[in-house]
Amino acid sequence: MLGGLLGLTWRSGFSRRTQEYLKFALGTFAVFLGVRLTWISVNGPFLSILRQLAVVVLALLLGSLTGKLLRLQKASNNLGRHARERMAAAKSDAPNRFSDGFSTCALLFCVAPLATLGAVADGLSGYYSPLIVKAVMDGLATMGLVAVWGWGVTLAALPVFAYQGTLSLLVLRFAEPFLREHGLVAAVNATGGLLIFCVGLLIYEARRIEVANYLPSLIYAPLLAWWLR
Repeated sequence: MLGGLLGLTWRSGFSRRTQEYLKFALGTFAVFLGVRLTWISVNGPFLSILRQLAVVVLALLLGSLTGKLLRLQKASNNLGRHARERMAAAKSDAPNRFSDGFSTCALLFCVAPLATLGAVADGLSGYYSPLIVKAVMDGLATMGLVAVWGWGVTLAALPVFAYQGTLSLLVLRFAEPFLREHGLVAAVNATGGLLIFCVGLLIYEARRIEVANYLPSLIYAPLLAWWLR
């Protein structure tokens, strides 16, 4: 919402150099948060650490295969392409400008992998820092999108709040007690940390990683940890 207000009142926006700096800062922060979450989640004797890392790698492998079968990344790419087409076709005097901006941006912000990863980390361990990175990214995007669709874009904060908040509360209420009781929280956090690290690489544009395909890894990680134990 703050990004939308800035975009409406500050028409010139950030310079290209400042945008590049902000992108670098957000990428660095995401990489650091991902590595830190994995680091603090893997502990114990050397053999125990190797076993935990093996669980994470296997979970990522199975998650990637499942994501490809479900075509999660393809669906995400199609949504992004659809949003770009609607942006290109948007007109300032269009009668449905408000609803188009609201629906398109709400969908884009909710399906971003960091929305799920951040909410799960927050619900499991109160590790909400990835959601801060997500909020800044959404705010910067909104600054530019309000010029296309107007102030309706700012209302996309409501479904984003509902999705991320509901997911975080569901994880806290139902998943966290069970995982905590059986010592499986670390496996999920370690896997999620690596995925957040991959999001940082995407922000850098250093490597093309299909993060959406890896989201099922968050389900495989505790199952594998429980089974291998």
